[in-house]
Amino acid sequence: LSDLRFIADDDKTPLKFHIDAFDIVNQFVYAWVRIPQLAANVNSGRIWMYYGNAEAPSAQDRAGSYDINTSAVYHFKTGEAVPQDASTNKANAGAATATITSTAQIAAGLKFDNGQSVTIAESPALTTTAAQGATISFWVKPGALQTDAWVFDQHGANTEFVIGIEQNNIYARLKLPNGRVVETNKSPSIRANEWQHVAVVLAPTKLSVFVDGKEIANAAEQLQASNDSSMGGGAVVLGNDAQGAHSFIGELDEVRIDHVARSAAWIALAVENQGIENKLLRVQQAEQLGSGGGGGSAFWKVIIGSQDTAGWVVIISLAIMGLINWGVMIGKAFYIRSVNKDNVQFLIQYRSLSGRDPALLDRDDSEEDRELENSPVAQALFGSHDHFQSSPIYRVYHRGIQETRSRLGASVGARAAGLTQGAIAAIRATLDTQMVMEQQRLNSKLVLLTIGIAGGPFIGLLGTVIGVMIVFAAIAASGDVNIAAIAPGVAAALAATVMGLTVAIPSLFGYNYLMSQIKMSIADMQVFADEFTTRLAEYYGDK
Repeated sequence: LSDLRFIADDDKTPLKFHIDAFDIVNQFVYAWVRIPQLAANVNSGRIWMYYGNAEAPSAQDRAGSYDINTSAVYHFKTGEAVPQDASTNKANAGAATATITSTAQIAAGLKFDNGQSVTIAESPALTTTAAQGATISFWVKPGALQTDAWVFDQHGANTEFVIGIEQNNIYARLKLPNGRVVETNKSPSIRANEWQHVAVVLAPTKLSVFVDGKEIANAAEQLQASNDSSMGGGAVVLGNDAQGAHSFIGELDEVRIDHVARSAAWIALAVENQGIENKLLRVQQAEQLGSGGGGGSAFWKVIIGSQDTAGWVVIISLAIMGLINWGVMIGKAFYIRSVNKDNVQFLIQYRSLSGRDPALLDRDDSEEDRELENSPVAQALFGSHDHFQSSPIYRVYHRGIQETRSRLGASVGARAAGLTQGAIAAIRATLDTQMVMEQQRLNSKLVLLTIGIAGGPFIGLLGTVIGVMIVFAAIAASGDVNIAAIAPGVAAALAATVMGLTVAIPSLFGYNYLMSQIKMSIADMQVFADEFTTRLAEYYGDK
């Protein structure tokens, strides 16, 4: 990801950014980009993202991604035993018993079981003044209804700032340096087992609680007369209090502390912008993927890159089947062409014999003919064609003449002896046997096409079903349901079905064409056998 760059709308000004997480399994990159200004009620504007230069140095700037009013930001990254502050203040946690979970609202998050917590040591960056106020925001997913659980607790010598959940009620309480306690009303706005955005804004005149961008509770109070006086500070505990008496059970993500009172619009913007379903951004087609820019090749790169082992096994198997089928179709087409050509030439010469001896066209098999007899395609491609070698009709004729000679011996052609009715019937049976052999020769290897036609789509469907199962199993394991996680895996799974149809469709057309040609050859053989038997009986029959 070192080549990643974000550029402002002018396509010139680099924007500060950093990568929160890179999920190679689901193909997600979570990036935080600092935008100098976002105008209200404006539906246009661009952020340009550049990538593709493998030699580019990293341009990430974690601290620079936040403004000067940011006190601390905790992403809870996978592999961090103790949460680290992403802001420039480096207010890292000092101790943590809560565990990192790989799936939360934004990449990884923090999971609290009974009694677990995260402690952040006291830091000047976490001190709040009346002039500026403070904002604490986070995503929360309670595991169940809570019993006086404290999600956030900042305690100093004489101050304390608490964000708590009682059953499904959320509230905020502030203890001021003068001992006065300000507490909001408790609003039943928290849902168990669902992610919600919570923000508590401490302003000079009001303490407010926001849930999913809407203000649901507040307490009006003139907090401090002096704008420079401290309103609170000290160590921060997440998921409990310092004594461990207010345990929170559930998950937290993206905890942020700002030493300024953020506006309601700022909070609403954070809700819409954070998470998988970002309602503020609309990803447009990349320039290099536009018309004429290779978009199709990029789609195929996604599909190929998302294939798993099972998918590759199915696709490679189908590819081998497809190559075999194409080989059968091409070889068979050459053979059928030679068959038709030799059949025509033989029939022309045979019918030109008229009343002459039917045996005049017969010739003993050459050594080459005998070597290629069991390989029709090789015979069509490499054999000689000087005497109808590829014609099944000629081979039926040749077999009939051989049978006739075996019965008449030297008298063949002299008309000195005749064939009995039994001999003619025996010769006809021999011709039928030869025709069956020729049909088998013509139909040889076509079973491979029928396997491709019938089996290809089912093998492809098997690959698709396995791929979709793996996709949904991965989603179930991660708990992250969104189209960006599902689409690449499903597209890759469907490639197996496409491959199966790619094998089956050409095989279907090729099989039907070849069968039509073979049926014509078989019909010609049957007609010739009847005609030839009659001619043998006429010429060599008993006088």
